[in-house]
Amino acid sequence: MNESTILLFLLTSLLIILSPGQDLVLVISRSIAHGRHAGMLTAAGVSVGLMGHTLLAALGLGAILQTSELLFSALKFIGAAYLIHLGIKAYRAPSLALPQAVGAVPVGARRLFVQGMLSNLSNPKIAVFYFAYLPQFISPGSASPTLLLLALGSAFAVLTFAVKVPIGFVAGVCSNWFQQRPTVQRWMNRVSGTVLISLGLKLAAEHSPGGGG
Repeated sequence: MNESTILLFLLTSLLIILSPGQDLVLVISRSIAHGRHAGMLTAAGVSVGLMGHTLLAALGLGAILQTSELLFSALKFIGAAYLIHLGIKAYRAPSLALPQAVGAVPVGARRLFVQGMLSNLSNPKIAVFYFAYLPQFISPGSASPTLLLLALGSAFAVLTFAVKVPIGFVAGVCSNWFQQRPTVQRWMNRVSGTVLISLGLKLAAEHSPGGGG
């Protein structure tokens, strides 16, 4: 890979990472609800999930998902169900009006990390995206395409971490304002929950790449 190819990869990846999507919504909603550490842990989980997709893409799962209607549908509905589950929980979440709750992680650091990781891993569109996106930056005559695929996928995951952790931090800093206004926070929970549920329903309605949709 030459410098121009690397720069193009970094710029396009940055735009993709900043685009609204389920991972970004999840990071921001966790930060507002539980503080900056919660959003940062969720972002870290998302990045680890991307590393899982990198390994799966390197093993050829992306190709299987593009040709197997059954496998794509199974993973699609698992991911959709998990998003809807998180959305319902966010919609029903009570406001945290106590001042001492600001910046805390009441749901547990490990759970937040795992939620971010599973939200990412359970989305089959990311596996398909990795398979379609990463090879564009690998020349056909490359001596080690698998290693390059692993390197590009890892770079995308690291860049995601570098972008979404600060976003989680900033959203968490603003959580103090929200936590002093329970009514606003309840509406934010409902909006976040509705968005996550909508993303889950949208994912469930997606057609398999191999299904002619």
